[in-house]
Amino acid sequence: MIRKSLLQDLNDVKKITEACAKDMIDQGIFQWNEHYPSKDVLKKDIEEGSLYVIELDTVVSGCIMFSEEKDSLYDTIDWLTPDHSNLYIHRLAIHPIHQKKGYGQKLMAFAENHALKNKNRSIRLDTFSKNPRNNKFYEARGFKRLGDVYFVNQSTFPFHCYEKVLQPL
Repeated sequence: MIRKSLLQDLNDVKKITEACAKDMIDQGIFQWNEHYPSKDVLKKDIEEGSLYVIELDTVVSGCIMFSEEKDSLYDTIDWLTPDHSNLYIHRLAIHPIHQKKGYGQKLMAFAENHALKNKNRSIRLDTFSKNPRNNKFYEARGFKRLGDVYFVNQSTFPFHCYEKVLQPL
């Protein structure tokens, strides 16, 4: 079941992101760390109503954040659609023990359906350039890579920006 996250989910969501960070680091992928995503960032997502969780047998096992708020860092990207009515996805995470079972696909489908219902023109996101599995995941879902941004608190390597057009001009 996918539902909007509640404040009481905060510790579970933080544990999931920590497990994902450790799993990526163990694979030599330095995308998330002890600073990101922080508990404060996750709490803000929940308070703003932009974080959703997936429950498996009543256990919170993954999350996704999406909103129409654009980070100014994205201003350098030549997007496929104008900056109007776009959905931005961040912090997609499935606990490592539940990965490779289609739950990330379910969360993405949920976000895409939300975007279509709300008549968002496109979905935009970024993912770490040194995470080949994530890049392949988004490309297989029809996202087009458009450019790079840098999150200096996370890595010296770039993050690839992707967009999927839902409503053609």
